[in-house]
Amino acid sequence: MRAARFHGQRDIRIEDIPAPELRPGAVAIDIAWCGICGSDLHEFLEGPIFISEPGHEHPLSGESYPVTMGHEFSGTVSALGEGVTGLAVGDSVIVEPYFVCNECAQCKAGHYNLCVKMGFIGLAGGGGGLSEKVVVDQRWVHPVGDIPLDEAALIEPLSVGHHAAMLANPQSGQVALVGGAGPIGLLTSAVLKALGVTVIMSELSEARKEKALSSGVADFVVDPSKEDVVEFVKSKTNGVGADMAFECTSVNAVLDTLIEAVRPRATVVIVSIWSKRASVDVHKVVLKEIALVGSIAYANDHPATIELVKSGKVDLKPFITGKIGLDGLVNEGFDTLINHNETAVKILVSPAL
Repeated sequence: MRAARFHGQRDIRIEDIPAPELRPGAVAIDIAWCGICGSDLHEFLEGPIFISEPGHEHPLSGESYPVTMGHEFSGTVSALGEGVTGLAVGDSVIVEPYFVCNECAQCKAGHYNLCVKMGFIGLAGGGGGLSEKVVVDQRWVHPVGDIPLDEAALIEPLSVGHHAAMLANPQSGQVALVGGAGPIGLLTSAVLKALGVTVIMSELSEARKEKALSSGVADFVVDPSKEDVVEFVKSKTNGVGADMAFECTSVNAVLDTLIEAVRPRATVVIVSIWSKRASVDVHKVVLKEIALVGSIAYANDHPATIELVKSGKVDLKPFITGKIGLDGLVNEGFDTLINHNETAVKILVSPAL
């Protein structure tokens, strides 16, 4: 089968490799669509990061590069391993793309996203969605019913947004400030809006500002190059400040603004992956008793996230801005998202194109 394989920094190749073999307790899936994630771009530009280097194989997968990439994917069940129940050939599914040890304190407490050996399918090994087929343990396979498979490929990043949102305990009627209208910022906002939260979004790009408003995930969009974000938020909150904020840019100035713009005892959630150290005005955090929280991936979020889409509370169609085949992954997909990211939100890849 054909697959996109990471061989090193700026070296991703479309190769023919053997199809994965079905095993007991696992599910074989024909890939329909796979999204290109920001972490894929980080691996391409700066990696290996989550991908293991030869001689330092991942402790759970036992793999190092070259590995098949892609962890935001949907597909159709093609075969069931021995002992698999509750699924049928032909079912539309998505995958929660994890390797976890099930033995550490975090796994036993149910916080398997914090597993001391955690890895992602499509980064740490185990195949990936940027291919024709994958075999995944049943635990990680979620049926999506009649959700279209292109939209279903966005449920993985939507679950990232759901996990981040839940860390702030959002309540209907509250106000959230979201820094950055990239894919995760938009999808985090989609979850917040579905829960009845008023969303103010800070964003520079004209195209992304338009997407935030036209998709309905932001009530207000403020451009920090033209307006004072803190004053804008205060004007919408009777001078109090936002109840919560979400950092989705890995830009220090954005984090500083969020801390300034929230009310006392608010929660600020850092959602983005940072490739450099950040500085924080701890004095402001202390004096306002702000809860500064990190968020990584998801744990037990997929069922609730799938229901948000099934119920129509979240519409994923507006965020699909491109569809390409495997052969265009680097020149069309990665290049667009790296050099023209203001023009795209989520580019989907299909092995059938």
